[in-house]
Amino acid sequence: MLELKNFSCGYDKIDIIKNITFKAKRGEILCIVGPNGCGKSTLLKAIGRLIEYKGTLTFDSKDIKNLPVKEFAKRIALMTQSNNVYFPYTVYETVALGRYAYLKGALSSLSKEDNLTVMKAIKSVGLIDLKDTFISELSGGQLQRVFIAKAFAQDPEIILLDEPTNHLDLKYQIEILEYLNLWAKENNKIVIAVLHDLNLSNLFGKKIILLSHGEIVSQGTPKEVFLEDNLKNVYNIDVKNFMISALKQWQ
Repeated sequence: MLELKNFSCGYDKIDIIKNITFKAKRGEILCIVGPNGCGKSTLLKAIGRLIEYKGTLTFDSKDIKNLPVKEFAKRIALMTQSNNVYFPYTVYETVALGRYAYLKGALSSLSKEDNLTVMKAIKSVGLIDLKDTFISELSGGQLQRVFIAKAFAQDPEIILLDEPTNHLDLKYQIEILEYLNLWAKENNKIVIAVLHDLNLSNLFGKKIILLSHGEIVSQGTPKEVFLEDNLKNVYNIDVKNFMISALKQWQ
């Protein structure tokens, strides 16, 4: 279990996330939702140790703040919004980068176990037929699956994702979250995802954290969090009734 207590973080000594506390359990997806600028990405960066934080961050009751970088990478994988393609790596080569934390030196090569882990990760996202394809030749949905496979190959206890379905067609959005949901359940691991789409959060999130102005407005199951008043206060719009009205247009 990942636990944050009295957790604050931000930039230039100004807290964006303000004294929040929550837990993320194994075997499920926790979705962080809220309007633009509420601190969702900032929170994820702090958990991933990209920025400093105050308070405590523990995993299985152990403080992970001072873990060496490689040991930290064996526990937590972070997928940010900026997964740009700079080099013409193949799918296999890109996913294999997830094994870096397990290499014994800069010039070490992948072991047999590493190769099996990489192939398993590629297969788990349905890209085995494209393993030798250059990632520069892939569609956006396929490329996002490659980065998911890279996180799987890292074999962490927790995967952090910042808008993993952003700019993807609906089919790929659903597929990505299905892959993550299956990974969490089958391996008893934790997925924490920042999402804008409340429908997808409602469908895949076992637990929801609703943020506003860097503070937790509500946390719990989708039914407990996605109450009409909660959503109206945070988004300044009657979200629930808008969605119900929109769905009626399909009838």
